Amino acid sequence: MTHLTLRRDDTHLTVTTGGVDIARYAFDPGGALSEGPKPFLHPLRTLDGAPLTAYRPWDHRWHKGLQMTWTHVSGQNFWGGNTFRPETGDYALLDNVGRMRHDGFTAMVDAGAAVSFTEELTWITQAGEEWVTETRSHRFHGVDAERGLWLLDFSTTLRNVAGRDLEFGSPTTQGRPNAGYTGFVIRMPRAWTGGRVLAAGLPDDAGADAVMGLDSPWVALSGEHDEFDGGGTVLAFAGTSTGAPAIRWFVRSEPFPIIAPSPSFDEHIVLAPGAELSLAHRHAFGERIWTPAETRALAAELAP
Repeated sequence: MTHLTLRRDDTHLTVTTGGVDIARYAFDPGGALSEGPKPFLHPLRTLDGAPLTAYRPWDHRWHKGLQMTWTHVSGQNFWGGNTFRPETGDYALLDNVGRMRHDGFTAMVDAGAAVSFTEELTWITQAGEEWVTETRSHRFHGVDAERGLWLLDFSTTLRNVAGRDLEFGSPTTQGRPNAGYTGFVIRMPRAWTGGRVLAAGLPDDAGADAVMGLDSPWVALSGEHDEFDGGGTVLAFAGTSTGAPAIRWFVRSEPFPIIAPSPSFDEHIVLAPGAELSLAHRHAFGERIWTPAETRALAAELAP
Protein backbone atom coordinates (compact mmCIF):
# COMPACT_ATOMS: atom_id res chain seq x y z
CA MET A 1 0.00 0.00 0.00
CA THR A 2 1.37 3.40 -1.01
CA HIS A 3 1.69 5.74 1.95
CA LEU A 4 0.91 9.46 1.95
CA THR A 5 1.51 12.03 4.68
CA LEU A 6 -0.01 15.45 5.31
CA ARG A 7 2.13 18.08 7.03
CA ARG A 8 0.77 21.37 8.39
CA ASP A 9 2.71 24.62 8.70
CA ASP A 10 1.50 28.10 9.64
CA THR A 11 0.03 28.98 6.24
CA HIS A 12 0.02 25.80 4.15
CA LEU A 13 -0.40 22.03 4.05
CA THR A 14 1.94 19.69 2.17
CA VAL A 15 1.12 16.22 0.84
CA THR A 16 4.08 13.85 0.41
CA THR A 17 4.50 10.36 -1.00
CA GLY A 18 7.62 8.43 -1.95
CA GLY A 19 9.81 11.32 -0.80
CA VAL A 20 8.13 13.78 -3.20
CA ASP A 21 5.94 16.71 -2.15
CA ILE A 22 3.13 16.19 -4.69
CA ALA A 23 0.86 19.00 -3.43
CA ARG A 24 1.09 22.19 -1.43
CA TYR A 25 -2.13 23.89 -0.28
CA ALA A 26 -1.73 27.55 0.66
CA PHE A 27 -4.72 28.15 2.94
CA ASP A 28 -3.66 31.61 4.17
CA PRO A 29 -1.68 33.03 1.24
CA GLY A 30 -2.31 36.77 1.47
CA GLY A 31 -1.38 38.67 -1.67
CA ALA A 32 -2.62 41.71 -3.57
CA LEU A 33 -6.32 42.53 -3.26
CA SER A 34 -6.55 42.81 -7.06
CA GLU A 35 -5.58 39.13 -7.33
CA GLY A 36 -8.55 37.99 -5.24
CA PRO A 37 -6.71 36.41 -2.28
CA LYS A 38 -7.87 32.85 -1.71
CA PRO A 39 -6.49 29.38 -0.93
CA PHE A 40 -4.87 27.47 -3.80
CA LEU A 41 -2.91 24.32 -4.63
CA HIS A 42 0.60 25.01 -5.95
CA PRO A 43 2.84 23.39 -6.74
CA LEU A 44 1.19 20.17 -7.80
CA ARG A 45 3.74 17.60 -8.95
CA THR A 46 3.89 14.21 -10.62
CA LEU A 47 5.19 11.28 -8.61
CA ASP A 48 8.64 11.87 -10.12
CA GLY A 49 8.60 15.53 -9.06
CA ALA A 50 7.80 17.34 -12.33
CA PRO A 51 5.54 20.43 -12.09
CA LEU A 52 1.87 20.34 -13.05
CA THR A 53 0.84 23.91 -12.21
CA ALA A 54 1.84 27.52 -12.83
CA TYR A 55 1.87 30.37 -10.30
CA ARG A 56 1.24 34.09 -11.01
CA PRO A 57 2.10 33.92 -14.74
CA TRP A 58 2.81 37.27 -16.38
CA ASP A 59 -0.40 37.21 -18.44
CA HIS A 60 -2.75 36.66 -15.46
CA ARG A 61 -1.14 37.21 -12.07
CA TRP A 62 -4.23 35.86 -10.30
CA HIS A 63 -3.84 32.40 -11.88
CA LYS A 64 -2.42 30.32 -9.04
CA GLY A 65 -2.19 26.59 -9.55
CA LEU A 66 -5.47 24.80 -8.94
CA GLN A 67 -8.04 26.87 -7.10
CA MET A 68 -11.74 27.36 -6.47
CA THR A 69 -12.92 30.56 -8.16
CA TRP A 70 -15.98 32.41 -9.38
CA THR A 71 -15.71 35.24 -11.88
CA HIS A 72 -19.20 36.73 -11.54
CA VAL A 73 -21.28 36.73 -8.36
CA SER A 74 -23.92 39.45 -8.61
CA GLY A 75 -21.32 41.86 -10.00
CA GLN A 76 -18.50 40.79 -7.68
CA ASN A 77 -15.36 39.01 -8.93
CA PHE A 78 -14.10 36.17 -6.72
CA TRP A 79 -11.30 35.06 -9.02
CA GLY A 80 -9.23 38.19 -9.35
CA GLY A 81 -7.96 40.56 -12.00
CA ASN A 82 -10.08 42.32 -14.58
CA THR A 83 -13.85 42.04 -14.91
CA PHE A 84 -15.70 41.84 -18.23
CA ARG A 85 -17.95 44.88 -18.73
CA PRO A 86 -20.92 44.08 -21.00
CA GLU A 87 -21.73 47.74 -21.50
CA THR A 88 -18.36 48.42 -23.15
CA GLY A 89 -17.41 44.91 -24.28
CA ASP A 90 -13.98 45.00 -22.64
CA TYR A 91 -12.19 44.12 -19.41
CA ALA A 92 -11.18 46.52 -16.64
CA LEU A 93 -9.87 46.35 -13.10
CA LEU A 94 -12.82 47.39 -10.94
CA ASP A 95 -13.41 47.86 -7.23
CA ASN A 96 -15.25 44.53 -7.10
CA VAL A 97 -12.54 41.92 -6.43
CA GLY A 98 -13.44 39.87 -3.38
CA ARG A 99 -11.50 37.37 -1.30
CA MET A 100 -12.02 33.95 0.27
CA ARG A 101 -11.06 33.80 3.93
CA HIS A 102 -9.86 30.55 5.50
CA ASP A 103 -11.82 30.15 8.75
CA GLY A 104 -10.43 26.81 9.93
CA PHE A 105 -10.11 23.09 9.38
CA THR A 106 -12.84 20.82 10.75
CA ALA A 107 -11.34 17.44 9.81
CA MET A 108 -7.94 16.13 8.79
CA VAL A 109 -6.50 12.69 7.94
CA ASP A 110 -2.73 13.05 7.93
CA ALA A 111 -1.39 9.61 6.96
CA GLY A 112 -2.34 6.42 5.16
CA ALA A 113 -3.38 5.35 1.67
CA ALA A 114 -5.38 8.60 1.49
CA VAL A 115 -4.97 11.96 3.20
CA SER A 116 -7.64 14.61 3.36
CA PHE A 117 -8.83 17.80 4.98
CA THR A 118 -12.11 19.67 5.30
CA GLU A 119 -12.13 23.44 5.57
CA GLU A 120 -14.56 26.26 6.33
CA LEU A 121 -14.25 29.53 4.37
CA THR A 122 -16.09 32.82 3.88
CA TRP A 123 -16.34 34.79 0.64
CA ILE A 124 -16.07 38.51 1.39
CA THR A 125 -16.67 41.35 -1.06
CA GLN A 126 -14.19 44.19 -1.48
CA ALA A 127 -16.65 46.31 0.55
CA GLY A 128 -16.32 43.85 3.44
CA GLU A 129 -19.69 42.08 3.14
CA GLU A 130 -19.87 38.34 3.84
CA TRP A 131 -21.85 36.83 0.95
CA VAL A 132 -21.01 33.12 0.88
CA THR A 133 -19.85 30.54 3.39
CA GLU A 134 -18.18 27.43 2.05
CA THR A 135 -17.30 23.95 3.24
CA ARG A 136 -14.70 22.31 0.99
CA SER A 137 -12.80 19.04 1.12
CA HIS A 138 -9.66 17.76 -0.63
CA ARG A 139 -8.79 14.06 -0.69
CA PHE A 140 -5.46 12.83 -2.10
CA HIS A 141 -5.39 9.12 -2.92
CA GLY A 142 -5.01 6.48 -5.62
CA VAL A 143 -1.22 6.67 -5.76
CA ASP A 144 -0.02 4.11 -8.31
CA ALA A 145 3.78 4.18 -8.47
CA GLU A 146 3.92 1.52 -11.18
CA ARG A 147 1.75 3.53 -13.56
CA GLY A 148 2.97 6.89 -12.28
CA LEU A 149 -0.33 8.52 -11.31
CA TRP A 150 -2.29 9.85 -8.37
CA LEU A 151 -5.78 11.24 -7.75
CA LEU A 152 -7.36 14.29 -6.13
CA ASP A 153 -11.05 14.48 -5.20
CA PHE A 154 -12.47 17.93 -4.47
CA SER A 155 -15.92 18.76 -3.16
CA THR A 156 -17.51 21.98 -1.96
CA THR A 157 -20.81 23.36 -0.73
CA LEU A 158 -21.52 27.08 -1.08
CA ARG A 159 -24.20 28.77 1.06
CA ASN A 160 -25.76 32.14 0.34
CA VAL A 161 -25.52 34.24 3.53
CA ALA A 162 -25.93 37.61 1.81
CA GLY A 163 -29.60 37.98 2.77
CA ARG A 164 -30.68 38.31 -0.90
CA ASP A 165 -30.51 36.34 -4.12
CA LEU A 166 -27.02 35.83 -5.52
CA GLU A 167 -26.41 35.32 -9.25
CA PHE A 168 -23.44 33.09 -10.11
CA GLY A 169 -22.15 33.43 -13.66
CA SER A 170 -19.14 34.02 -15.88
CA PRO A 171 -17.96 36.48 -18.55
CA THR A 172 -19.98 34.41 -21.03
CA THR A 173 -23.21 34.85 -19.06
CA GLN A 174 -22.37 38.57 -19.18
CA GLY A 175 -22.00 38.57 -22.97
CA ARG A 176 -18.50 37.45 -23.93
CA PRO A 177 -18.56 34.24 -26.03
CA ASN A 178 -16.43 31.26 -24.99
CA ALA A 179 -15.26 32.85 -21.75
CA GLY A 180 -17.11 30.66 -19.28
CA TYR A 181 -14.13 30.30 -16.95
CA THR A 182 -15.18 29.81 -13.37
CA GLY A 183 -15.18 27.06 -10.76
CA PHE A 184 -12.28 24.71 -9.95
CA VAL A 185 -9.61 25.98 -12.36
CA ILE A 186 -6.13 24.58 -13.04
CA ARG A 187 -3.46 26.65 -14.79
CA MET A 188 -0.72 24.37 -16.08
CA PRO A 189 2.97 25.17 -16.78
CA ARG A 190 3.74 27.46 -19.71
CA ALA A 191 5.83 24.63 -21.17
CA TRP A 192 2.55 22.82 -21.83
CA THR A 193 1.31 25.57 -24.17
CA GLY A 194 0.08 23.93 -27.34
CA GLY A 195 -0.32 20.58 -25.57
CA ARG A 196 -2.69 17.89 -26.76
CA VAL A 197 -6.32 18.10 -25.60
CA LEU A 198 -8.61 15.07 -25.57
CA ALA A 199 -12.26 14.80 -24.54
CA ALA A 200 -14.89 12.13 -24.32
CA GLY A 201 -17.05 11.97 -27.41
CA LEU A 202 -14.59 13.72 -29.75
CA PRO A 203 -11.94 12.34 -32.11
CA ASP A 204 -8.32 12.37 -30.93
CA ASP A 205 -7.40 15.28 -33.22
CA ALA A 206 -10.38 17.52 -32.37
CA GLY A 207 -8.26 20.00 -30.39
CA ALA A 208 -9.01 22.51 -27.65
CA ASP A 209 -11.33 24.72 -29.69
CA ALA A 210 -13.74 21.83 -30.18
CA VAL A 211 -13.82 21.20 -26.43
CA MET A 212 -14.62 24.79 -25.43
CA GLY A 213 -18.14 24.83 -23.96
CA LEU A 214 -18.56 21.08 -24.38
CA ASP A 215 -20.73 19.02 -22.04
CA SER A 216 -18.46 15.99 -21.62
CA PRO A 217 -17.60 13.71 -18.68
CA TRP A 218 -13.84 14.31 -18.91
CA VAL A 219 -11.08 16.33 -20.55
CA ALA A 220 -7.32 15.62 -20.59
CA LEU A 221 -4.39 17.89 -21.43
CA SER A 222 -0.87 16.57 -21.95
CA GLY A 223 2.36 18.52 -22.38
CA GLU A 224 6.15 18.34 -22.38
CA HIS A 225 8.12 19.60 -19.38
CA ASP A 226 10.88 22.15 -19.21
CA GLU A 227 13.84 21.04 -17.03
CA PHE A 228 12.44 17.55 -16.46
CA ASP A 229 12.66 14.93 -19.20
CA GLY A 230 9.40 13.77 -20.73
CA GLY A 231 5.94 15.13 -20.05
CA GLY A 232 2.77 14.68 -18.06
CA THR A 233 -1.00 14.49 -18.27
CA VAL A 234 -3.84 16.11 -16.32
CA LEU A 235 -7.14 14.24 -16.61
CA ALA A 236 -10.07 16.21 -15.20
CA PHE A 237 -13.56 14.83 -14.64
CA ALA A 238 -16.61 17.10 -14.90
CA GLY A 239 -18.10 15.57 -11.78
CA THR A 240 -21.39 16.84 -10.43
CA SER A 241 -23.23 20.07 -9.65
CA THR A 242 -26.52 20.59 -7.84
CA GLY A 243 -27.07 23.66 -10.01
CA ALA A 244 -29.44 23.42 -12.97
CA PRO A 245 -26.93 24.14 -15.79
CA ALA A 246 -24.82 21.33 -17.18
CA ILE A 247 -21.12 21.50 -16.33
CA ARG A 248 -19.33 22.69 -19.47
CA TRP A 249 -15.62 22.87 -20.13
CA PHE A 250 -13.50 25.95 -20.39
CA VAL A 251 -10.32 24.68 -22.04
CA ARG A 252 -7.36 26.31 -23.78
CA SER A 253 -3.96 25.04 -24.82
CA GLU A 254 -3.13 28.31 -26.62
CA PRO A 255 -1.99 30.94 -25.64
CA PHE A 256 -1.68 29.09 -22.32
CA PRO A 257 -2.87 25.73 -20.90
CA ILE A 258 -5.92 25.87 -18.63
CA ILE A 259 -8.87 23.62 -17.73
CA ALA A 260 -12.03 24.42 -15.79
CA PRO A 261 -15.21 22.33 -15.39
CA SER A 262 -17.46 25.39 -15.32
CA PRO A 263 -20.77 25.15 -13.41
CA SER A 264 -22.07 28.37 -15.00
CA PHE A 265 -20.35 28.50 -18.39
CA ASP A 266 -23.23 30.19 -20.23
CA GLU A 267 -26.14 29.97 -17.77
CA HIS A 268 -26.58 31.68 -14.41
CA ILE A 269 -27.13 29.85 -11.16
CA VAL A 270 -29.30 31.86 -8.76
CA LEU A 271 -29.11 31.02 -5.06
CA ALA A 272 -31.84 32.30 -2.78
CA PRO A 273 -30.92 33.41 0.75
CA GLY A 274 -29.84 30.35 2.72
CA ALA A 275 -29.72 28.11 -0.38
CA GLU A 276 -26.74 25.89 -1.19
CA LEU A 277 -24.81 24.79 -4.27
CA SER A 278 -22.64 21.66 -4.14
CA LEU A 279 -19.90 20.63 -6.60
CA ALA A 280 -17.64 17.58 -6.79
CA HIS A 281 -14.70 16.98 -9.17
CA ARG A 282 -11.82 14.55 -9.63
CA HIS A 283 -8.39 15.10 -11.18
CA ALA A 284 -5.89 12.41 -12.14
CA PHE A 285 -2.23 13.37 -12.58
CA GLY A 286 0.15 11.28 -14.70
CA GLU A 287 3.94 11.44 -14.86
CA ARG A 288 4.09 11.00 -18.64
CA ILE A 289 2.11 11.81 -21.77
CA TRP A 290 -0.46 9.04 -22.04
CA THR A 291 -1.40 7.89 -25.52
CA PRO A 292 -4.97 8.71 -26.58
CA ALA A 293 -5.93 5.07 -26.09
CA GLU A 294 -4.39 5.01 -22.59
CA THR A 295 -6.11 8.27 -21.70
CA ARG A 296 -9.51 6.97 -22.72
CA ALA A 297 -8.96 3.69 -20.87
CA LEU A 298 -7.85 5.47 -17.69
CA ALA A 299 -10.78 7.89 -17.94
CA ALA A 300 -13.13 4.91 -17.91
CA GLU A 301 -11.24 3.22 -15.07
CA LEU A 302 -10.72 6.22 -12.80
CA ALA A 303 -14.09 7.95 -13.21
CA PRO A 304 -15.65 8.83 -9.84
